[in-house]
Amino acid sequence: MTAAPQKTTEELKRVFDLQSENQWNVKASDAETRKAKLAKLKSAVEAHADEIVAAVQSDTRKPEGEIRITEVGGVMGNIQLNIDNLETWMQPTMVEPSANPQDKAKIVYEARGVCLILGPWNFPLGLTFGPLAAAVAAGNCCMVKLTDLCPATASIAAKIIRSVFDENEVALFEGEVSVAEALLELPFNHIFFTGSPRVGKIVMAAAAKNLSSVTLELGGKSPVIVDENADIDKVAADLAQAKQFNGGQACISPDYVFVRPDKKDALAKGFASRVQENLYKDGKLQKENIAQIVNKRNFDRVKGMFDDAVAKGATVAAGGEFEEADLTVHPTMLTDVTPQMKIMQDEIFAPVIPVMTYDSIDEVIGYVEARDKPLALYIYSKDQETVDKVLTRTSSGGVTVNGVFSHYLENRLPFGGVNHSGIGSYHGYFGFKAFSHERSVYMHTA
Repeated sequence: MTAAPQKTTEELKRVFDLQSENQWNVKASDAETRKAKLAKLKSAVEAHADEIVAAVQSDTRKPEGEIRITEVGGVMGNIQLNIDNLETWMQPTMVEPSANPQDKAKIVYEARGVCLILGPWNFPLGLTFGPLAAAVAAGNCCMVKLTDLCPATASIAAKIIRSVFDENEVALFEGEVSVAEALLELPFNHIFFTGSPRVGKIVMAAAAKNLSSVTLELGGKSPVIVDENADIDKVAADLAQAKQFNGGQACISPDYVFVRPDKKDALAKGFASRVQENLYKDGKLQKENIAQIVNKRNFDRVKGMFDDAVAKGATVAAGGEFEEADLTVHPTMLTDVTPQMKIMQDEIFAPVIPVMTYDSIDEVIGYVEARDKPLALYIYSKDQETVDKVLTRTSSGGVTVNGVFSHYLENRLPFGGVNHSGIGSYHGYFGFKAFSHERSVYMHTA
């Protein structure tokens, strides 16, 4: 890795020192002051909506509709959620002392201090401004870095932040990976990172040098377990939609499927039919409706996994077309997949879904138990006993039953991983808590 230029390192240190000095003023701010800042941020996102769409499309070729939902509407909704609930969230929790009821005790939610937020490329604004809104609501100062893979989005994000905040409270830095590495050398109070488990380990190691607390939003191979009594047409439709969304490049995207042998062909046929219905016209893929793979390195990685699976006996049940010229992968389903294939070793992060078959639910549970805990787990079943058994015997960041993504979309639920798929959670109140220290206060009777 190339080190950041000395001038850049000095600039990062200058801003960090400014925020370190100002953090106590920001920490002491009341709910109205924080809500006013959040309202200004929301207005700035709304005012720059068209620029955001153009920037994200330039970086990722995402469909405009997806961008307006995830990078504009979702961001504004998230900010408003903080505004609407901040006064309630900031209220101390009163505790009745166990030894002397005449005394008083409470839990106070206080800002962590100076925080670092490192955003990903798959939802570059949504997954950066979401944590930022939570951090501001909790009364923190923040230094922010978007991925170098989305320079146009980073530029408009910097424009928005500079129009809303002074640099001694929130500052965004553009540039290459070396800038992020230089930021990780600074002694932040808290680091919030969204990205791959591989980079998450690097972030956690850097945080350990300063005993910084961390929230790591990572990923993993999220399984889909299809029970014998499930509605196969619904499963096929959901999978087709899920793998179309951002071209399958979402941390909670279904990564592989377990289905009974007698349902395999119906699932493949239904998936192929739905993909054709959603994305093709006169036999041609409408590329404006599906994001490209982010770069050639990732395109080659996915193609390599696909080629390995086919060479080892996997069947291409749908799709299978890879267009290197514009990094397009057609939504693809592979059947007759085995655990030894490379596609079952690492997170795919593309519109490709491998399918394996099983004879008993215990077989599926054993497979999931033996591997890293995924960020998401999906169960399709009409049998509550089966659902309960899977929930009891497995672990994952979150679960949606008879659907996809819903546990992520419900902002009253915490969203996060466990072990390999992440540390900590956020969304709504849980985002406020992620950027807050729960401080115990005991007051003796005078």
